[in-house]
Amino acid sequence: MRIEDIVLRTLRVPLKQPYKLSYRTFTDFEPIIVEMRSRDGFIGWGEGHISPGSSSETREGGWQFCRRYAERIAGRDTSDAMAILSSAMHESKVAATALLTAIEMLEGEPLLEAGEGARLPLLSPVNATGEFEIADEIEQRIAEGFRTFKIKVGSDAVADTKRVRAIQKAVDGRATMRIDANRAYGESDAIAFATALDPEGVELFEQPCEAEDWDSNAKVARVSPVPVMLDEPICAIADIERAGQIGNVGFCKLKLKRFGGIKRLHEALNAVRVHGMEPVLGDGLGLDIACWMEAAIARTTIRNAGEFNGFLKARASLFEEPIEFKDGNLILKPGFVPRIDRAALKAHQIALERFAPVVISGAAQ
Repeated sequence: MRIEDIVLRTLRVPLKQPYKLSYRTFTDFEPIIVEMRSRDGFIGWGEGHISPGSSSETREGGWQFCRRYAERIAGRDTSDAMAILSSAMHESKVAATALLTAIEMLEGEPLLEAGEGARLPLLSPVNATGEFEIADEIEQRIAEGFRTFKIKVGSDAVADTKRVRAIQKAVDGRATMRIDANRAYGESDAIAFATALDPEGVELFEQPCEAEDWDSNAKVARVSPVPVMLDEPICAIADIERAGQIGNVGFCKLKLKRFGGIKRLHEALNAVRVHGMEPVLGDGLGLDIACWMEAAIARTTIRNAGEFNGFLKARASLFEEPIEFKDGNLILKPGFVPRIDRAALKAHQIALERFAPVVISGAAQ
């Protein structure tokens, strides 16, 4: 299949409320959106959200990567384009994945098919900090059907412990909790938090220390009363193998944007179980395209609450028929194939560039 045309866009989509992480508070999401068209008229889409502060990748670097490689692969066969992009993954994983997933969708990747549909439970972040506000938020989220909550920690071990206990009290056994430090603790603070943690209702403790500090994360896992989940360092099968060798690392968090494509992510999810752990899937910073792709893969691979909930945070949907959410579940309707709302793209677009095959002497090059 020949790639006839590539359109790159950067969007700025406001959020319903600020989304707080240990390293940044988001008021909008700014993904790169890839639109790719074949000579036969088929269209593939990709999305790449680079989160400043999460890794060494930058938004400008990702945009320039997409521009550079879109120019190279326009006019090429999809198999050649896949090979070119795969060899360049080290330059920008998120940007490369946006282009690679657009190719996979263009080719009709079976893992994106909704089949008979599915109901996929999602988790919800807990944003409140005060005791009364926490109680109100928990009641509201439980009424909406959520049964798994994400609690962000990492700023102050003592204050974090107090807040987690307030959330546990409000939950009162009605839901599961995931605690996520987003790499923000130093080793001593992470150990202090873990040893003070009441494990009641807590499913896991995510990424206590810096991604590259495997030793500190292993030491935290050793004393944690709940399994540790590694997130940011999990970018390849070798990382999964390494995680599986650490005691009390019971989960690996995977995101499509780190693995260079749909088939590669599916392989990695299976590898997590091969190495004695349970996979968790999803990027809370993704919009509709990324969330839909992760949900489609989760349909046949994931047994716990998905973290592909970014589409719920945004004020606008990029789909003509928005992803359905009901009673705490993302609903994949049987045979669902998304249609992009081009008016929504235009309304939130902050950059656009188009790439087509270069024609020399009447021949596409």
